[in-house]
Amino acid sequence: QVQLVESGGGLVQAGGSLRLSCVASRNLYRINRMGWFRQAPGKQRELVATITAGSSTDYADSVKGRFSISRDGYKNTVYLQMNSLKPEDTAVYYCAADTIGRGLYEYWGQGTQVTVSS
Repeated sequence: QVQLVESGGGLVQAGGSLRLSCVASRNLYRINRMGWFRQAPGKQRELVATITAGSSTDYADSVKGRFSISRDGYKNTVYLQMNSLKPEDTAVYYCAADTIGRGLYEYWGQGTQVTVSS
């Protein structure tokens, strides 16, 4: 079992920044991949960014150049730095863990709301 707790969401104006945090109950080096997802009202959940145990990262095209995913192994924490935020970034953001390596993301956090005003 892996518990994930997100924090850092809030209300921000367009062009602003937020940093989301996700604290895991397991050592990150024992988790194959961590991901940040988001879901806006009436839309499907989408993958925003991922980071592997080896610190390789990947991003959705919609956030490339604006968002950055990172990790702190000592704190078992994954971050999502979000810059140049747009109203279309408004969503509930979820942290998830893929422990097996099949891209299934078996464990999820409770989500944190990000609202970007125009």
